[in-house]
Amino acid sequence: MSCFVKSASRLFAVPDRIAVSRKRVSGLFAAAALSLAASQAQAVGFQRISLPMDMNGPALQGAAWYPCDAPEVEITVGRSVIAGTPDCPMPAGPMTLVVMSHGSGGSFLGHHDTARALAEAGFVVAALNHTGDNALDRSRQGYLSIFSTRPREIRRLIDYMTGAWPGRAQLRSDAVGFFGFSRGGYTGLVLAGAAPDFSQGLSFCESQPGLPMCRDIAAGKAPVQPYPKDVRVKALVIADPLNAFAPSALAGVAASVQLWASEQGGDGVTPASVEALRQGLPAGTDFRRVAGAGHFAFVAPCSQAQADALPSLCTDGPGFDRAAFHRDFNAGVVAFMRQALR
Repeated sequence: MSCFVKSASRLFAVPDRIAVSRKRVSGLFAAAALSLAASQAQAVGFQRISLPMDMNGPALQGAAWYPCDAPEVEITVGRSVIAGTPDCPMPAGPMTLVVMSHGSGGSFLGHHDTARALAEAGFVVAALNHTGDNALDRSRQGYLSIFSTRPREIRRLIDYMTGAWPGRAQLRSDAVGFFGFSRGGYTGLVLAGAAPDFSQGLSFCESQPGLPMCRDIAAGKAPVQPYPKDVRVKALVIADPLNAFAPSALAGVAASVQLWASEQGGDGVTPASVEALRQGLPAGTDFRRVAGAGHFAFVAPCSQAQADALPSLCTDGPGFDRAAFHRDFNAGVVAFMRQALR
């Protein structure tokens, strides 16, 4: 999520233990929980991943989704219920990697249905928890430093998947896709070459001026530092991204971009701020505004346990069907990635 919804930690908190049901996934479960029954082509492997601590940062936890030929089961991770085959052997053949970056206070499971859709389409998808800005650890959520560590962590994830992950030999390393929501969208734009400018302020600082990052910006202490471009990232899907960019900074984004915007915005992201991003991005950006959607409509449809724990993040506006929207959303993401990374 983009800003500071403290109770989000209860929605996507991920324990170390994963509960696996030994029954096959029913068509009803797939339709309701995964929002993708109409287009399911094959099973999906699911694997927890752990990046070791190194000179670039602490250990990172996440997961990978990938094509699989074995029967699926129901997997419960925290309050999330997904379908997949734990640690399934990966089929032979070259595959393209897509990495995911969650919003503030989210987790690597926040877009599990989109990850599944991409894996069904033949991609390998990897997501992680951003240090100090995730469902289990919000210790750095209000500090500007998070905006530099996020891109570095995604770069580490790409390095790990293409250099150390057991299936690395089957991954292309020259062309990587990226999916990001809210602050995750910001993260992707930085990786693609856009340099943020915090001196102009952040929209949520108007209502939360006491946050450490907002105090630093107001005092003129916003750091100026290099944000290296990752040339491996060739395609970006960004949904309701947090805007911290001057228009001139966006013109240098060379990757193909699909930009999704909610009609209502929320949690520090406004329709106007996303529109400013759209205008700054190069011509040819695939722009899609979602009528009736609020900011959290881009998060995977909630399980019943999630809806009971945090209805504010799981409940959409009158007449908006998140599960139905995600069928179209996921299909659009898959089609874009196929075209951009073919």
